[in-house]
Amino acid sequence: MTDINIAAATPSGRWNVGLWFAQILLAALYAMAAWMHGVMSIDALAAMGAVWTAEAPLVLVRFIGLMEFLGVIGLILPGLTGIRPRVTIWAAIGLLAIQALAIPFHFFRGEYPALPFNLIYAALCVFVIWGRLSKAPFSTRA
Repeated sequence: MTDINIAAATPSGRWNVGLWFAQILLAALYAMAAWMHGVMSIDALAAMGAVWTAEAPLVLVRFIGLMEFLGVIGLILPGLTGIRPRVTIWAAIGLLAIQALAIPFHFFRGEYPALPFNLIYAALCVFVIWGRLSKAPFSTRA
């Protein structure tokens, strides 16, 4: 049996695999959102249904895209390198904060189709935070 199989067979090893899956999924979703908010034209975003972007200051839309991009980096890079791996938890907390603001924003604007996506993003963030704090914390590079 290889070391990888032994690690995957342990409870924390299985949690680690599940958490990596969640982190990669969350990073992919936020990378798409970062691209949309950070690079796409406001007209294109509005045509896709993100009407709020046409009504918000451009600097706010771009700022959200930048924060989403930084969150993507924070979800993946620290765990891969072993350098300051707790940054992953802080990245997930920051991305959760975006959703904590987005959910009531979309709700009060009557943009109900966006809410299931916001809730999925939030749930994944909570799962990563909880899992990396308690079930499979990263070890720090020596």
